[in-house]
Amino acid sequence: MEIFKYMEKYDYEQLVFCQDKESGLKAIIAIHDTTLGPALGGTRMWQYASEEAAIEDALRLARGMTYKNAAAGLNLGGGKTVIIGDARKDKSEAMFRAFGRFIQGLNGRYITAEDVGTTVDDMDIIHEETDFVTGISPSFGSSGNPSPVTAFGVYRGMKAAAKEAFGTDSLEGKIIAIQGVGNVAYNLCKYLHAEGAQLIVTDIHKESVQRAVEEFGAKAVNPEEIYSVECDIYAPCALGATVNDETIKQLKAKVIAGAANNQLKEARHGDIIHEMGIVYAPDYVINAGGVINVADELYGYNRERALKKVEGIYDNIAKVIEISKRDGIPTYLAADRLAEERIERMKNSRSTFLKNGHHILSRR
Repeated sequence: MEIFKYMEKYDYEQLVFCQDKESGLKAIIAIHDTTLGPALGGTRMWQYASEEAAIEDALRLARGMTYKNAAAGLNLGGGKTVIIGDARKDKSEAMFRAFGRFIQGLNGRYITAEDVGTTVDDMDIIHEETDFVTGISPSFGSSGNPSPVTAFGVYRGMKAAAKEAFGTDSLEGKIIAIQGVGNVAYNLCKYLHAEGAQLIVTDIHKESVQRAVEEFGAKAVNPEEIYSVECDIYAPCALGATVNDETIKQLKAKVIAGAANNQLKEARHGDIIHEMGIVYAPDYVINAGGVINVADELYGYNRERALKKVEGIYDNIAKVIEISKRDGIPTYLAADRLAEERIERMKNSRSTFLKNGHHILSRR
């Protein structure tokens, strides 16, 4: 992998390698774009097959965060960290303290949060060394478990997609097939059940399915059956890539709107469902509730204010649908355009500002 060539192709700003011999820390911080503000993105701890795989993952995820934060209307750029190691046995206080010092050294260009393989406890340790961390314990005045807030955002986005497909955003009586009933999807079920939707659920964990059946009167099906059930909305809420060649042939839904990341196996699957007339709510727009929520911590966390912003995911999905119609493109591309147009506007306004001599030096 030619790192500078790759960084130039996708316009990355910075790649930081962090090593601490004593604690065994090997971390890579990727900062993609800070046009809108400091880069915000979580820290993932994973046993990568190679250092190159870790670098690639950090870069890919950082760029994804730029788009997610921009489309969510946040004044934040995109960044991500990967720590190479086994999250079950390689963690230590010394490791996360060392990592916190590296973040502090970036002086606010990058703000971290939890991700796969890291927890609130880990963020609390990082917080001992730096303030540039979110998702810490509520005892420090933070937002706590993000799942209910992410679910609320998915619910709002689903309503916006339903309005486009059915002419009304009411989900009463709608049949919704939910793939995966983890923390986020369980909270999503609460909202949908309260509005009178009929739920069909599946999960590899039997107890999660049982809970949804008992609490929400959901109908349970086997994991492989969820794609072909008669339903109005398909909500992928577990692993990514469930919109693929095999499943598209089975889908009967008019809307795809769920909490999972990377729902399209390949970009062309977004083209196919667009041609089929299925309304797709792009994953990084609809599932941005968690990042909107932790971003509010940067102002001193206020749950009411955070939920108000998350409510705006309805408008963000509506904007994506509008761009899709305006430009005659699938919604997954329209989401990228929404993010890119926002970044471009900020770049232009900054360059105009500087051209006109309104920079700090001219006032001295």
